[in-house]
Parts: sequence; structure tokens; C-alpha cells
Amino acid sequence: MAEEEKKDSAPKKAKKGKKKVSFMKGVKQEFKKITWPDKEALTKQSIAVVTTSVVLAGMIALLDMIFKYGIDWLIKL
Repeated sequence: MAEEEKKDSAPKKAKKGKKKVSFMKGVKQEFKKITWPDKEALTKQSIAVVTTSVVLAGMIALLDMIFKYGIDWLIKL
């Protein structure tokens, strides 16, 4: 019975190593399919992200101030 277990375990190790190799080949193939943006597109997208972040931060700060003064006003009543 112990001999059968040894026989079964050897092919599993070989399959495991083979799976890693095929996985890496698949990853390499997928990386070849990636299309990276050019410099102009990347610049435009970066500006859009930064602008949106600044605008949203300003809106959140404004709402925070309104709520703060509103709560302070309610407490004073």
C-alpha cells in the first residue's frame, strides 16, 4: 500500500511543475496582448484624474464646513 502512494505522488509533483510552466506561458501570451497608451493619452487621462480628485475634495470640504456650521447653529438653539 505504501508503494502505491509513492507511485501516485511522483506524477503529481511532475504535473505541478508542468502547470507552473504552462501558467507562465499563458501570462507571457496575455502580456503580449496588452496595448499601452501613448504619451498624449496618458497625459490627458492623468490630468482628468487629478482634476476630478481636486474637484471632489473641494466639494467634500465644502459639505463638511456646511454640516459643521449647521450642527453648531443647532447646538446653540
